[in-house]
Amino acid sequence: MDNDAYGHVNNVVYYSWFDTVVNAYLIEHGVLDVANSPTIGLVVETQCNYFDSLAFPQLVEAGLRVARLGESSVRYEIGLFAQGTALTAAKGHFVHVYVDRITRRPVSIGPALRNVLEALR
Repeated sequence: MDNDAYGHVNNVVYYSWFDTVVNAYLIEHGVLDVANSPTIGLVVETQCNYFDSLAFPQLVEAGLRVARLGESSVRYEIGLFAQGTALTAAKGHFVHVYVDRITRRPVSIGPALRNVLEALR
């Protein structure tokens, strides 16, 4: 997204990037179909710490890991980097609780999704 009045990407955009990183990973590994999956992840907690500004047209790289994997929830941790740099510009986390798409009640993380998430622990 474009820079804000202060010449950098606005802080709320980082949360969008976090969501994109996680969902892209799940889609690429075949465990999320945003339109049809019977189980979906709802964000119930999120946090971000900022260390350096990012600005358009910089390219941004992300690192992703699973810090905690429960019965129906997962805590993702994400680091955002200006392309080619070793230090994080921002780090954060969010927690997904997996729920039935229709009832919105928590459900156990299925074996296929659990295997994909285990690879990030």
